[in-house]
Amino acid sequence: MCFIENMPNSRRQFLSSASVALMTSTVACRKPTPESTAPPPGAPPAFGTSPEAGPPVSASTFAEAEKLVQFEMNAAERQMAAGNWRRSMAPLYERRTGPRKFSPAPSVSPASCWNPILPGSAAAPQRDRFVRTADRREPLPASDPDIAFASLSRLSVKTFVDFSPLQE
Repeated sequence: MCFIENMPNSRRQFLSSASVALMTSTVACRKPTPESTAPPPGAPPAFGTSPEAGPPVSASTFAEAEKLVQFEMNAAERQMAAGNWRRSMAPLYERRTGPRKFSPAPSVSPASCWNPILPGSAAAPQRDRFVRTADRREPLPASDPDIAFASLSRLSVKTFVDFSPLQE
């Protein structure tokens, strides 16, 4: 016991003040917990917890849909699907496709016309003209490789008709 009584007073003061300082800094740096339980922005909702979306459906709606997709359900399954459709499945379609808010009038044409010509520039010649190359009056090549590598103007119909051996 004598050992504890002879301990210097300054060390005890240092350790007690250091531990108090450490605890207060820990408490001061602690982040407050958020009050709301809302998920962060962009997080997908948990299945079946989103608000109702889409038009109301009934068991007869599912009976008609069975005919289209060729998938049969019994009456209890149809009733259960109709009961939770707006809360569980419709929000998924709504999130994927988005709410249908814009519906243009039938007289409005779609914006699918792309015109690369700058305003004030001439688009093209005012009239179309076909300009034939000069007639060189050369006979057709005699061999197959020469015909294969001849230019199109040399092999044109006029040249072929004019110099064809079929006319003789």
